Amino acid sequence: MLKQILSISGKPGLYKLLSKSKVTIIVESLSDKKKLPVHASDKVVSLGDISMFIQEGEVPLWEVLENIKNKENNQKASLNPKSSNDELKKYLEEVLPDYDREKVYPSDIKKLISWYNLLIETGNTEFKPEEKDDSEEKENKEQKQEEVKA
Repeated sequence: MLKQILSISGKPGLYKLLSKSKVTIIVESLSDKKKLPVHASDKVVSLGDISMFIQEGEVPLWEVLENIKNKENNQKASLNPKSSNDELKKYLEEVLPDYDREKVYPSDIKKLISWYNLLIETGNTEFKPEEKDDSEEKENKEQKQEEVKA
């Protein structure tokens, strides 16, 4: 699910990918449902491709969002994203105890909480990536092989 949710540099909020071509993608704002084109020159990042630094490497964003969701019982975050830096750090420590305190800035935590709240408000609560069913994948390969033989 997070692969279809995008952050666009210079634009507030999050966007859902609707369609794409070679030079433009069409997105829809999660907050106000307005559709707009995004050009190849804009910096666009899928939430599915984002990670957070921990002491021993990185952890995918979906895991951090799942931790927040579990802490908050599927509700919005109990901490305001505009809280003090100390409160933000303490909150992240609760959901990701081994986060890298030197590489993760308060601005990153604010963005994380804002994104989490927006996702919850808009009903986008499935953060885990979809797992491909091995038997289904094997069946598709077998079907393609049969089509080639015919």
